[in-house]
Amino acid sequence: MEGCIFCKIASGEIPAEKVFESANVLAFKDINPGAPVHILIIPKKHIASVNDIEDQDVNIIGEIFIAAKKIASSLGVAEDGYRVVTNCGENAGQTVQHLHYHLLGGRSLKWPPG
Repeated sequence: MEGCIFCKIASGEIPAEKVFESANVLAFKDINPGAPVHILIIPKKHIASVNDIEDQDVNIIGEIFIAAKKIASSLGVAEDGYRVVTNCGENAGQTVQHLHYHLLGGRSLKWPPG
C-alpha cells in the first residue's frame, strides 16, 4: 500500500535491522523498544489489521507465529518467556495501519499491559 512505512521496509525502500525473513514474513528490531528484546513481525503482504485478515491469509498468519518461535529461540528468550501481541485499532494502540506483532522479552513483563 502506498505510503505504508512497513510496506516500504518490506520492499527494502526503508532500511531496518532484520532478524528474520522469508517469502511472506519479515521481522526487524523495533526502533523504540519497550523491552530488551523488541521485534516487530509483519506479513510482507499489506494487511491493515486483524480486522482485515481474510481466509486466504491463514498460511501467512501461521508463518508469523512459526517465525516468532524461531526468533525467540535465536535471541535467547524462548526458555525464560516472551510475549507476542498485536494491537487492533486506535483504542488498542495501533499506530501503523499494517498488521504487526510485537515480540517482547528479556525481562519480566507485567500483566495487564495497559
